Amino acid sequence: MSQALSYAIPGLPYGCVFALLGMGLVLTYQTSDVFNLAFGAQAYASAVVFFIVVRDGWPVWAGFLVAVVFGAPLLGALLQAVLYRHVRTQPPLVKLVASLGMLIAIPAVLEVAFGADQLINPPSLWLSPSAIYLHAAGATIDGTELSTVVVTAAVALLLSLMFHFTQIGLRMQAMAESPRMVSLAGVNAEGVGLASWMLSSFLAGLAGVMLAPAFGGLQSISFTDLLVAAVAAAAAGSLKSLPWTFFGGILLGVAEELLSGYLPSGEILSSGLRPAFPFVVLLGLLVFLPRLRKRWARSDDPLAGCDPPPAPLSSSTGGPLFRRASRGTIVLLAGAFVASTMTWISGSWVFTITEMLVFAIVFLSIVLLTGMSGQISLCQAAFVGVGAFTAGQLADHFGLSIIVGMFLAGAASAAVGVVVALPSLRLGGLALALATLAFGLLADNIGFQYSWSGNGQSGINVPRPQLASINFTSNRAYFLLVFVVLCVCIAVVRAVARGTTGRQLAALGGSELAAASIGINPARLKIIVFALSAGIAGVGGALYASLDGSVSSSDFNTLISLVLVVVIAIVGVSSIEGAIEAGVAYVLLNTVLTNDLPTQYSSLLELAFGAGVIVYVLHPEGVVEVSKRFVLDHLRRQPDGNGLAT
Repeated sequence: MSQALSYAIPGLPYGCVFALLGMGLVLTYQTSDVFNLAFGAQAYASAVVFFIVVRDGWPVWAGFLVAVVFGAPLLGALLQAVLYRHVRTQPPLVKLVASLGMLIAIPAVLEVAFGADQLINPPSLWLSPSAIYLHAAGATIDGTELSTVVVTAAVALLLSLMFHFTQIGLRMQAMAESPRMVSLAGVNAEGVGLASWMLSSFLAGLAGVMLAPAFGGLQSISFTDLLVAAVAAAAAGSLKSLPWTFFGGILLGVAEELLSGYLPSGEILSSGLRPAFPFVVLLGLLVFLPRLRKRWARSDDPLAGCDPPPAPLSSSTGGPLFRRASRGTIVLLAGAFVASTMTWISGSWVFTITEMLVFAIVFLSIVLLTGMSGQISLCQAAFVGVGAFTAGQLADHFGLSIIVGMFLAGAASAAVGVVVALPSLRLGGLALALATLAFGLLADNIGFQYSWSGNGQSGINVPRPQLASINFTSNRAYFLLVFVVLCVCIAVVRAVARGTTGRQLAALGGSELAAASIGINPARLKIIVFALSAGIAGVGGALYASLDGSVSSSDFNTLISLVLVVVIAIVGVSSIEGAIEAGVAYVLLNTVLTNDLPTQYSSLLELAFGAGVIVYVLHPEGVVEVSKRFVLDHLRRQPDGNGLAT
């Protein structure tokens, strides 16, 4: 018993931070219907500002005022005014991409503002981290840990009192049901929403400043990892109850430390399970709590049906002449593109262009899953990794050509997609996204670390393919192979979209209940689309591994999955053209902004993501669709433009 206590007591301070962040997530979700995955980045922002101000000679109390009391609520107000107030009535993908974009952009803004220097030994807000205040069961509690526990308990009590006995608290609870009904009652719903975002951001800032000394150095990834546990704490409160969120965070922190204490050290399972443990808990809550699944799968706003339907795609309104002109233009451009790449374009750019095509295949898998059926996956990089490592291991151990390994890699990824789909059959919307994120974290922290899979950071070497006497070692020959595979994948996706399965996927994306009512089996359809999507991603992974020559687990981490979803959403997740242009944009921006520019401009890529997310929130149809509509509207305004719509 004493040993268990010695493991559990150090988990209390971490549990308190999980509780603080979880309560902030509940606040924003209750009042804006947005699950703010940028919450960890907001905590990091306050911690950085506090560090900079105190380092420059300001007293600690002044740094606290600047970073937490004024700075954090100001950041929350800015995010709500510029971004989040536009997404409440939008589909789950738009809300998710908005927060993911800020998760990427906020640390980049801080790096531009304060530099990329390492911030070592952050100051303590209250009690000294070097002083020991309590001894219990062989465990010690230092100043930072004690102050975290005390402050969290006080904040939880004050929040509970506010929600039960103040007017603003009662209005925030009403906002959770329907902001539009609150407005009809004469309440300023925008003002209440702004207040909740400011309060939520204050909690994020407080948590960031309180926990920073425990890290020893400030890194954005550390605060992003905190969000993993905060999400599980919020789920424990069913996204409604602050007290249950508080206790859920405490229990999660204690459970993590117990897990760390009892699992054998030095093993992959032990070191990987702890960071992924909160999402294992979250997955269990999603599967076994029907009320939580329903709350995350749909909006509870009784006036949500008043929203107008989205505008139809331009491809369905352009008329046959427009479609024939589009197809002819695509064929001509593709021919010129292949001829140029095979002749006069330099070898280094042929490599870059081939990488664009590989990522276009990966983005096609997201178009099939998210664009056609509305299912959101945040583990697509894991499917790509399964394909890459399968092809590489087959080539290394059995001498199989990558071309043969590519088909087997697709089959292996499809099988993993089925496994992921099975526990997700009862989920939808944000719940499904978070469940797939849990799988991605498990693959990243555990699955890809073994020598027989991805071999961890050491990785594996993957050769270029050879088919009989044909060798694809040269970049131009390999480009041609990838181009052919891309065309095959496009044909498969197009055939699915135009067939019975595509129509059923469209019905499933509109309403799962309505689809079931007309005889469609949603469970069977989810398994099929997950398998097809994962299989295409696996093929892309095998091609990527062979192109690069060597891959490791870091090439397919969870953050890459998030970035892929953001990029394809911004460009256009509903069309094949969107996948191709997303592949071009993703590789081109990475090449130009991270390789060709000086190091001081390394944050421009993340800032570009942030700007793209703001544009996406205003135009959820994507850049490709906006461009098509602009061209079509311009042609219709011409004197002879009527034929385009006939």
